[in-house]
Amino acid sequence: MSDLYIGLMSGTSIDGADGVLAQFSGERLQVIAHAHRSFDRTLRAELLALNSPGDNELHRAALAANALVKVYAALVAELLEQAPGPVRAIGAHGQTVRHRPGQFDGVGYTLQLNAPSLLAELTGIAVVADLRSRDVAAGGQGAPLVPAFHHAHFGHRGEDVAVVNIGGISNLTLLPGGDEVVRGFDCGPGNALMDLWCLHHRGQAYDDKGSWAASGEVLPALLAAARRDPYFALPPPKSTGRDDFHAAWLETLLDGFPNAPAQHVQATLCELTVQVIAQDLQRHLPGAAELLVCGGGALNLELMRRLQIALPNTRVMSSAARGLPPLQVEAAAFAWLARAHIEGRPGSLKEVTGAAGPRVLGAFYPA
Repeated sequence: MSDLYIGLMSGTSIDGADGVLAQFSGERLQVIAHAHRSFDRTLRAELLALNSPGDNELHRAALAANALVKVYAALVAELLEQAPGPVRAIGAHGQTVRHRPGQFDGVGYTLQLNAPSLLAELTGIAVVADLRSRDVAAGGQGAPLVPAFHHAHFGHRGEDVAVVNIGGISNLTLLPGGDEVVRGFDCGPGNALMDLWCLHHRGQAYDDKGSWAASGEVLPALLAAARRDPYFALPPPKSTGRDDFHAAWLETLLDGFPNAPAQHVQATLCELTVQVIAQDLQRHLPGAAELLVCGGGALNLELMRRLQIALPNTRVMSSAARGLPPLQVEAAAFAWLARAHIEGRPGSLKEVTGAAGPRVLGAFYPA
């Protein structure tokens, strides 16, 4: 049977989708090919809008899911050009538009826009999708799901290592070098607030290399006000998203600082991301020798510089230094989760999500 899988991921930054073609040998994987497709302005605007209540949501969400899957299918076609054999399955995450685990009748929900049946039709390959809801049904957060993959790919004996994925939200994985359990949780905003502010003031989707943030100064009072958000004090397991950190959150925060220069706000938002990651790492794995950074945040040079300053006793580096470039990690994780589903193995860690136990994740859509 083929051991080739494709993983597709579009995260909370809502800038586009990444796909990888991965070949497995045991629990280890090798990325054979990586592809990225940016969302066009219309799709990105609609996906952002669907994170908040609005008119005719069901119809709009269904059409957005179909449009998203057409991007996915284009990624798959590009990846298949480099496939040395048949692909067993596609792990397709979808686009999260609501994430409210545990908040209604003790269960809640998580909702990813996707059209996996359409993806199976367009590609002729089996699809594994809906990878979060089983964990939520078992009382878990449904997030983060990548720590089990991080453990398989980055963990090693004898040295504490941490991995932080900085997309729209930052999520941290703690990989002790001994016999302690793997843990992980969402720290808080990653790029989401910085991207919103950059788009509003500069018309750019993100702060390239963090150069605008580097031109500003951190405003201590603004940073202190932001860090008072109750989420940062919650113990894990915990997860968050654009449901909590969004444009209205930022507007409310800035009401008390009407004259703050825009570049200083950007520098402060960058520092907020840094401080919540550093605080959580020092609190939960203070002896970490390395912090591997993946996601788009790894390309923000100012963010990386500030992380190293905040963590002087930890080597802060891109995940590329350990064999997997930062924009490939999450897509690779969903290829790994698709394989786990096919093999009937749990893909979640109850110590991470808080679920009643590990669960086989996802729903299967045959080719």
